[in-house]
Amino acid sequence: MPEHRSVSRRTLMAGMATLSTTVLLSRPARATPLVPTPGQTEGPFYPTSLPADVDHDLVRVHGASAQALGTVAHIGGRILDRAGRPVSGAVVEIWQCDAQGIYRHPRAPGHDRFDGNFQGYGRAAVALDGAYRFRTIRPVPYPGRTPHIHYAVTVPGTGRFVTQMYVAGEPLNARDGLLNAIRDPQTRRSVIIPLTAADGLEAGAVRGTFDIVLDL
Repeated sequence: MPEHRSVSRRTLMAGMATLSTTVLLSRPARATPLVPTPGQTEGPFYPTSLPADVDHDLVRVHGASAQALGTVAHIGGRILDRAGRPVSGAVVEIWQCDAQGIYRHPRAPGHDRFDGNFQGYGRAAVALDGAYRFRTIRPVPYPGRTPHIHYAVTVPGTGRFVTQMYVAGEPLNARDGLLNAIRDPQTRRSVIIPLTAADGLEAGAVRGTFDIVLDL
C-alpha cells in the first residue's frame, strides 16, 4: 500500500498563505476612476441663431473669400465616462470670440465688427471611440476674461453638459473668476490645456488635446 504522510499544521498554514497571496496578486486591480470635467456657465454669448455653416472647421466659412484672422488651432480629444469608456452618440458644440475679442452675438460689444470669415460656432458628432476634432483659432482674451473656448456636450437620453477650455501659460488665468471658482487644483488643471506647435498639420498652427470626462 502507498505510504500516507501526515501534513503538519505549520506546513498546511504556510501553503494556504501562499495560495491566498497568489490569488490576491493575480486578481486584476480596479482602475481608478477619471476626474470628471467641471461644469461651467454657458455665458451670455451662446448664439441666438446658428450660422449657415456649422461644421468642425471654424476658420474657413463656406463661401468666404478668406480664412479667419488669428492663429489656427487644431483642438481635439475624446468624450469619456469616468471609467474611461467612450460616450457614443454624443455631439460636441464649441463657440468663442474672434481674434479681436468679439463674439458672433447681437449683444456682444462691437458685434458689428465681428470677423465675417470666422464661423464663431462649430458642431461635431463624436466617433465610435469618443473622438472629436475642431479647426478653430487660438482663443484670445476679452475684457474681464482669460482666453477660453466654450464647450457643450449633448448625450442622447442624458442631457447637455457645459464647460470651458482654458490655455496653459496664459497670465490672465491667475485672475479669471470663473476658472478660479474651480477650487480643487486637480479638477481645475483638467480644463487648462497646453497648446503646442503643429507645423506638421499646418504652418504656424498650434494644437491641443482636451478630453471631457462626463459623470454619467
